[in-house]
Amino acid sequence: HLPLYRQERIFARAGLAIPRSTLGQWVGTCGVQLQPLVDALKEKILKHRVLHADETPISMLSPGKGKTHRAYLWTYCPGAFEPLKAVVYDFAESRAGEHARAFLDPWRGHLVCDDFAGYKQLFAQGVT
Repeated sequence: HLPLYRQERIFARAGLAIPRSTLGQWVGTCGVQLQPLVDALKEKILKHRVLHADETPISMLSPGKGKTHRAYLWTYCPGAFEPLKAVVYDFAESRAGEHARAFLDPWRGHLVCDDFAGYKQLFAQGVT
């Protein structure tokens, strides 16, 4: 969660001239290459009847504006006593409940979460 412009400066201080555009390309390439792993992990997690979910605010730099705004990392994982010890993170630019619905659909089971209203919309769809 360290902006690329800061990483570029850190590398420069270490004597490595790595342009921000190259760093951005590396990040994008890694994301594309890792997506099948994320998809497979999500599929395995959604096979469990009990899931834990939470959303965590993060500061996101608005390109070209020099300001940050609040975005969210939504986390999903199986219960603590399940053999699969994994977490899937789902980035979203808002805290709207539609993000949880989109990630979990068509999953139905028991969701362990806080009292955030965004999760409550899932109850009408068969999630307890």
